[in-house]
Parts: sequence; structure tokens; C-alpha cells
Amino acid sequence: MRVEKPLSFILVKPSGPDCNLACSYCFYTRKAGYFGTEKVHRMDYRTLESMISKSLGRPGAHMSFGWQGGEPTLMGLDFYRKAISLQELHGKGMRVSNSIQTNGILMDEQWADFLKRYSFLVGLSIDGPASIHDRFRVDRGGEPTHARVERAAKLLLETGVAVNALSVVTEQSASSAKEIYRYLKGIGFTYLQFIPIMEMSETKPDEVADFSVTATSYGKFLCDLFDLWVEDFVDGRPTTSIRQFETYAAIYMGYEAPECTVRKTCGDYLVVEHDGSVYSCDFFVEDTWKLGTLDQDVSLADMLNGRRQTLFGEVKSKLDKRCIKCPWLQFCYGGCPKDRLRDRATKRFNPYCESVKMFFSYADERFRKLLADMPR
Repeated sequence: MRVEKPLSFILVKPSGPDCNLACSYCFYTRKAGYFGTEKVHRMDYRTLESMISKSLGRPGAHMSFGWQGGEPTLMGLDFYRKAISLQELHGKGMRVSNSIQTNGILMDEQWADFLKRYSFLVGLSIDGPASIHDRFRVDRGGEPTHARVERAAKLLLETGVAVNALSVVTEQSASSAKEIYRYLKGIGFTYLQFIPIMEMSETKPDEVADFSVTATSYGKFLCDLFDLWVEDFVDGRPTTSIRQFETYAAIYMGYEAPECTVRKTCGDYLVVEHDGSVYSCDFFVEDTWKLGTLDQDVSLADMLNGRRQTLFGEVKSKLDKRCIKCPWLQFCYGGCPKDRLRDRATKRFNPYCESVKMFFSYADERFRKLLADMPR
């Protein structure tokens, strides 16, 4: 008997693929052509209310909205004030939370105060010090953005906003784990997330882009990062939260992985675009995985548990023969399907397989001991 998945998280793209930056490795700004000839993509208030009203109204349940882009702050503060008022109207008796992923360019005191007041969790995209960050993260005029993003980071941290650093790992930055880690901690971040980048070349469709981090480079990055993380333990406990290591720790301790990328299957959330269209995942905003629209007489919970979303989630479980007997399978389960499907050179095999093997061959014994010795 199939157990229905609860509707507990929606990833919202209120400004679609629009962004005020021109990051070389961004996959989502390339989606602009998918939405036709319109130049500006914005969610209107009717669509906003439809999404929120259809998501809430279940006393005792928890619902989380993740606002992402493109760049979601392009919507302006009034849009999010409206979202909060609609959540308060339709979410009586529920626990409702919000997160937002931003490049920080538009952050000011008003934004910081708002995010603090309504307990938003902020993911701030910052790749490290200027020499690393500015290589790929430039604005529409080609100008560097690091100084502006660092200023936003300090403002958010000083205001008391819950903020995580989101850092993309490229082939060019993978050898700089210590520099990146120390820089982020020096600013004041204690919650870090590192995202390996894998994109196909725009000029050579059968090859990965030059900035895509190789398995060997990423594996070495994880090993270096692990050493830095362990060095900062105090009284047997980590002083820095690194999402990937926390995910691995949960698996070691027998819990379900908190990240979809390392679960047996995926498809546990929905994506709502600016125009009210609903998709399986933000890496697959395309006709194949379009589940419907908010205008349809179909509930979001039914879309989440429908046949198409179920099929999407099962794609991840179709593993290469090499995966089945791998001793580290539980920490990977073939990786994220977007990497397997995009990197055609690997024939739908996790391109980061060797990274996983390299890391756990290096860290497994120490990781287990750290968890066994950690004070309860």
C-alpha cells in the first residue's frame, strides 16, 4: 500500500529566471526562452494567493515556502509583505515557515529587518573571497559583485538573520577549500553549504562546461573540507555546520537522509513558477515534468502524489550496475538525477561517483569515531 507524501514544501520561483547578475554557471537564467518571448517574469498577486491558499488550510500541519530564482528579491518587499499576510490569513492553526535564496545585491536595512522579523532562513550565494567569487559571479555589466555580497552578508549577520552561505564549487575553486572555509568563517558564517557545479557546455553540447568540477577535484575538496571541519571541533562537537557532512552523519546514525540528492528516490516537493505552472523539480522545469497549473481543479497534494511525480521520483532509483554493490551506496544512491542526465559523457552514471568513493575511503573510520565519541 502506497503511503501518500505530505505536502510540506514548495519551491517558488516568483520572478522566474530573471536575475540582476550574469553568473557564468547559472542554469536557471537559461530557462527564459522556455516561457516565450516575454522579457520580464513576475508572479502577480492572484497567482500568489492561489498558491498560498491551496497550500495551507490544514490545522496542525507544517508548510514551508522556499523563495528562489533567478533572483527572488527582484519582486520587492511589498510582494513578500503580501505573502506573509496571505499566509497569516490562510494558515491559521498551521506552522508556516519561509526561506529565501538570494545573491544579496538588493539587501538593505529594510530587507534585513523584514527577514529577521518574520524568521526567514536566508541562503546567501557567496563563493568565497573576491578572487574566487568574482571569477564567475558578475553583474549584467560584467562588473564584480563580491564587495556588495560581503556587505550584505555582514548586514544580515549583524541584524541577527538566520543566514547560510551557499558556495558553488567549480573546477577552478576546488583546490581552495581552506581559503574558502576560513574566509566564510572569518565573516561570521557558521552554516555552510557547498554545491558542486555540473553543466553542459553551450558550445559543445556533448561535453561538460569548463567550470564543471571533476570527480577527482571534488573528492579532494571534500577531504580537505572534512579536515578543516574536524580541526574546529570543540569538546567533541563541531563548531561549524556543513550541510553535506550533517547529511552523512544522519545516514551513519540510521536516519533518513535530509537531502533528496542522496535518498533512494526523490520528488518530495513541488516547484511553482511565476505564471502558476507546477513542476517536479527546479532542475527539470520542462514540459516532460510539468505537473499542471494552479488554475486546474487539481489539488497540489494530488499533483505531489500523482502518477507523473511518482515516475519522476523513481528515475533516481534506476541505478547503474556499478552502484548496486558499492559499499557507499547508502550515501549516494546514484546522486542527483540532474547530474546523471546532463552529463551524457557518463551515460547516466553519477559523475561524482569517484568523489564519493574518495571521500569515504578517506573519512569513514574517523567519521564513525567522531559520531561515537560525540557527547549526547
